Amino acid sequence: MKTVTYGMIGEKVGMTRIFTPEGISVPVTVIKCGPCYVTGKKTKERDGYEAWQIGYGEVKERKLNKPRLGHLKKGGVPPLKFLKEFSFKDAQYQPGEVLKVDSFQIGDRVDVTGKSKGKGFAGVVKRLGYKGGETSHGSMFHRAPGSIGGTDAGRVFKGKGLPGRMGGKRVTVRNLEVVGINAERDLLILKGAVPGPAGSPVIIIRK
Repeated sequence: MKTVTYGMIGEKVGMTRIFTPEGISVPVTVIKCGPCYVTGKKTKERDGYEAWQIGYGEVKERKLNKPRLGHLKKGGVPPLKFLKEFSFKDAQYQPGEVLKVDSFQIGDRVDVTGKSKGKGFAGVVKRLGYKGGETSHGSMFHRAPGSIGGTDAGRVFKGKGLPGRMGGKRVTVRNLEVVGINAERDLLILKGAVPGPAGSPVIIIRK
């Protein structure tokens, strides 16, 4: 597990724009970041590695199974939907401690991980950027993948780009700048776009 300075779990609210004092429009993503709860600690003696487990997203007890409910009650935290382990540098927390968005500072650089939007079954032109063929009448080759293998091998080689399911994958966008923080509403404002639709969970890591 990669060691980081700080990390939290959040939820993508959506995108908007802000204006600099010079009047320049900057696209930003708003993330509801926290409050997150420290649900427990992994130790090298007991688990073989060291990490802090963080939880986010309060839900009703009936939404969780009994093993998770027992684990969270042992940590003294409410029922939580999302759990994630972080290996923090020199962190000293206690189970039940609350992490807030004001732990970030304007100007910090963070990596954001989420699940990209699923776009269903797609052809090679949309999915992989293939040029395709002529679109004129009589072409008989418009958006098809074309030849997918040689005659000598008698098979299709692994990794050949073909039509298939597009999106819905884990994506990390690196080095986004924190341009705003609203501690009262637990909002983190990042310059640029992050993966996933509005309402999807994301992981924010400061190295």
